[in-house]
Amino acid sequence: MKKLTIVVPALNEEAVLPTTIQRLIRIEQKLIKKYPLDPQSNILIVDDGSSDQTWNIIKQAHQTQPVCELKFSRNFGHQNALVAGMKTASQTADLVVTIDADLQDDPEKIAEMLKQFFQGAEIVLGVRNNRDTDQWFKRTSSNCFYKLLNLIGVKLIPNHADFRLMSKRAVLAFLAYQERNLFIRGLIPLLGFKTAKVYYRRTPRLAGQSKYPLAKMLAFAWDGITSFSIAPVKIILFFGGLASFLGIVMFLYSLITKLLGLTIHGWSSLMISIWVLGGLQMLSLGILGEYLGKITLEVKHRPRYLIEAYLK
Repeated sequence: MKKLTIVVPALNEEAVLPTTIQRLIRIEQKLIKKYPLDPQSNILIVDDGSSDQTWNIIKQAHQTQPVCELKFSRNFGHQNALVAGMKTASQTADLVVTIDADLQDDPEKIAEMLKQFFQGAEIVLGVRNNRDTDQWFKRTSSNCFYKLLNLIGVKLIPNHADFRLMSKRAVLAFLAYQERNLFIRGLIPLLGFKTAKVYYRRTPRLAGQSKYPLAKMLAFAWDGITSFSIAPVKIILFFGGLASFLGIVMFLYSLITKLLGLTIHGWSSLMISIWVLGGLQMLSLGILGEYLGKITLEVKHRPRYLIEAYLK
């Protein structure tokens, strides 16, 4: 008998959480009847510093339902909420499924994930087979993001977010990665365990608002790039080398025109050169500073999150 824990990170999800809890409980009860799962299988909700009634809803569900809860002392971010849930669940569970509280990822597909697990897969990824619910900008930018990361050597599964099933062994292997700048969907392919995919159709939110507006999406994408690749630094090196080469060419050109008496005093060309080179220098310093900042956070070894309450 395998114990299944469904981990659900939640931030200000009072509008959807009651429906989410009831739906996941019904699905889990059906799965217990269909597969050799422990009747003590449960749901673990991680409150990521919500400011609405999310925590009160979870506490009420805990009194009568197989629901456990973690409450952060403040908002530590979606990725840290997933890590906290997986770490806590792995203490007692044999299988861990992670899914967002809005249930736009189809929870009915957990049954197919379990089927893949019992056939030998230790990681089963939920992959969207359509993005019809996304706006054109989000859909296009997401596709470009996956292509860019694969181009610079980061092996991501396109259209896979954080809906997945993992065995306890795979979860423990994942938790061995200790970096603070987390990009979970980039780490999972590095584990190397047998992996399968389950495809599903993403649905619109039932209520509430997305917790990933444009600014957060861009920051998340940048974290994915800088956490797994030094390609931006290599790009700086390339442009630095190119600028140096052009500088040498311009020096020889200037020297030759001076000797031939063809020197032309040009204010525009001078200003353009200063602005272009100055902009490249500032951009380069900014990218290098981003890496230095991440290194600073890593060496401080601050906790990823702080738990205010835990209801088993």
